[in-house]
Amino acid sequence: MHEYSIVQALIDQCEELAVTNKASSITKVVVKIGKYSGVEPHLLQIAFETFKDQTVCKHAEFVMSIQPLVIICSDCQQESVLDQPHYICPACESHSIRVTDGEDMMLMSLEMEA
Repeated sequence: MHEYSIVQALIDQCEELAVTNKASSITKVVVKIGKYSGVEPHLLQIAFETFKDQTVCKHAEFVMSIQPLVIICSDCQQESVLDQPHYICPACESHSIRVTDGEDMMLMSLEMEA
């Protein structure tokens, strides 16, 4: 279950940001998770709750925003949201597309207390 290592890296990042910003605790952690990132949101939530004790995040609310797969077509310039990972432009059926969202996980924001 790689969600545990992801959460450990996330908590490490939160602790570094808390030190940098002279915060004593983090009250809210907001992450964006792409639907096709390979991260299971339910397992990530469990991992966060398991590992946050004894860290600067021990009282933090964990908020996840699940992002759909978004592409832009290089041929027709159409931006599309895909329900399935079929990397074809639904407007012109081109294979010349670029993924703009939905395949990554990112720390979006933190709320901290001094």
